[in-house]
Amino acid sequence: MALTKEYEYDCEVRGPYKAVQVRKSTIIKDDDVEISRSYHRHVLHPRTKSGDTWGDTDISGEDAAIQAVCNAVWTNSIKSAYETFADSQEIT
Repeated sequence: MALTKEYEYDCEVRGPYKAVQVRKSTIIKDDDVEISRSYHRHVLHPRTKSGDTWGDTDISGEDAAIQAVCNAVWTNSIKSAYETFADSQEIT
């Protein structure tokens, strides 16, 4: 009996600011037979704000395929538009 753990990633790009919704599947197998599957979801936005400073979202910990999608859809104009939108939503 050999237990193994595998990961599968799925994503979709949503909205005008290209939010990337990620679903990570964790698959547990016993002798190549799947015995368990669980899911974790999270959303990545093109920019993050710390205090009053905007910066690129850190995607270094994401799967290479997810990084490629983010890098393809997060253009400078999308990043700028997202910052403008998010700043307009702040409660003062």
